[in-house]
Amino acid sequence: MSSTVRHRAVVLAVVLVGYLLIVIDVSILMAALPTVRRDLGFSPTSLSWAQNAYTLTFGGLLLLGARAGDLAGRRRTFMAGIALFAVASLAVGLARSPAWMIAARAVQGVGAAILAPSTLALLSTSFPEGPRRSRAMTAYGALAGIGTAFGLIVGGALTGALSWRVGFLLNVPIGVAAILAAPRVLPEMPHHAGRLDLAGALTSTAGVSALVFGIVHSADAGCGDPATVAPLVVGLALVALFVINQHRATEPLMPLRLFADRVRAGAYVARFLFNGVLLSWFFFMTQYLQGVSGFTPLQAGLAFLPVTAAAFAAASATSRLSRRAGDEAVAIAGCAAMLIGTAWMSRLSPTTGYAVGIAVPMLVFGVGQGFGLSALTTAGMARVSPRDAGVAGGLVNVAHHLGGALGLGVLVTVFDAAGRRRART
Repeated sequence: MSSTVRHRAVVLAVVLVGYLLIVIDVSILMAALPTVRRDLGFSPTSLSWAQNAYTLTFGGLLLLGARAGDLAGRRRTFMAGIALFAVASLAVGLARSPAWMIAARAVQGVGAAILAPSTLALLSTSFPEGPRRSRAMTAYGALAGIGTAFGLIVGGALTGALSWRVGFLLNVPIGVAAILAAPRVLPEMPHHAGRLDLAGALTSTAGVSALVFGIVHSADAGCGDPATVAPLVVGLALVALFVINQHRATEPLMPLRLFADRVRAGAYVARFLFNGVLLSWFFFMTQYLQGVSGFTPLQAGLAFLPVTAAAFAAASATSRLSRRAGDEAVAIAGCAAMLIGTAWMSRLSPTTGYAVGIAVPMLVFGVGQGFGLSALTTAGMARVSPRDAGVAGGLVNVAHHLGGALGLGVLVTVFDAAGRRRART
């Protein structure tokens, strides 16, 4: 193995460790949700904010994080993002109330927003266009799916054997190790002159947060309540204002030229919808397994092994399949498999057996997860110029995490409304 190949392998490893912190953090919390709810006193609807506080600041500030990486250097922002993420993880692990945890999760999201765009940008600039970059992007996309399922197992094991807090506290030494390794192995790209569009970042974050708040609040107060309608109207107005400003800005956070490419634009939209399904599925399945089927946190985590195995196998085959059939075909196949798996599992009941009624559709769902995330990551970075690598990586993650936040907000509301209707009858 040549020194260049070895160096790229080390770069890939360090970048993926940084990204793994972000991905696994989400699913470790998923595995612990029932325990966290009991320990800290969350209500059924407010529990979703333990997740959404993270995804909203993460998704809303990603474009600002991408721009910061272009201006300050992607290695520097990689290290700064991990440092803030590790400190916030410590605060989550020490949380004593819902407000404390939600605030710490929001700060974690800020750290992740600084970190995530630099990871994709570092891969894009470290690996030349072609099979090597395709393999690197496939590994990155696969980690988004495999890491989620792996985190459920780790989170379940830690929650059952020790405490849900340990999963967050482990981020601290891992983060320190990544920070120490980064200056030694990660390349620093040339900085670009310019300024940060703080107004644009705040407008987009506030707009999306208001939308999610209105959706979740409607579960308690109803769709016609002023406290529901007002945030929805304000959120839509702020998002529209953000898009208009990006069209006019000389240095936009979200260059609209990135949407001129049909493949990239389709990948962003598909990623948004895809993760809305993915995150919500894990959120509800975790609580079904522990609350309905009576699984312990560890058993519930192990119950997701079919998803992990199928996602890993599918992701491993994505690079070869994409070269033969194209990213679009693989992405469509992934979305179709996820749709089939979700529809199959919509038939769950308290008496559903695990082997046929849960494990088999999980396999189908996992195949969709592995194909979809890997292919959509590659498509979202297709034909991106080096100057746009950071913001394109940011957009991939924006679509992923805002899709998860909005999808979860909508489905939590639907779930609560259906429960109330059934209780009345």
